[in-house]
Amino acid sequence: MAGIRQERLAALLQKEIGSLLQREASMRFGGHFITVTTVRLTPDLSLARVYLSFMPIASVGKPEEGLALVEAEAFHIRKILAGKVGKHLRKMPELRFFLDDSLDRYEEIDGLLKDD
Repeated sequence: MAGIRQERLAALLQKEIGSLLQREASMRFGGHFITVTTVRLTPDLSLARVYLSFMPIASVGKPEEGLALVEAEAFHIRKILAGKVGKHLRKMPELRFFLDDSLDRYEEIDGLLKDD
């Protein structure tokens, strides 16, 4: 079970990473429309798992390509975040990015239920 501090820091990271990704999407991330759906911190605050959702845009490409662009810029993202949230943390957590496929699972389950 996550502690209150852990949840507050996860929410702060989610907000800051989301605004950073939206601000720099056209320059660094190939124009992908990226949403940060969840941030999960380990109890020792050393690792942040960031779950991203990509808006399907035909001219931009697949979500996997967007995820690769974000992962390539992970050091840059972490550096900017350290300047913004550094006063709340002793050490900036390592960032790991994952695709959030919860919407796909929802649509799959919804489709299965409608078949009956």
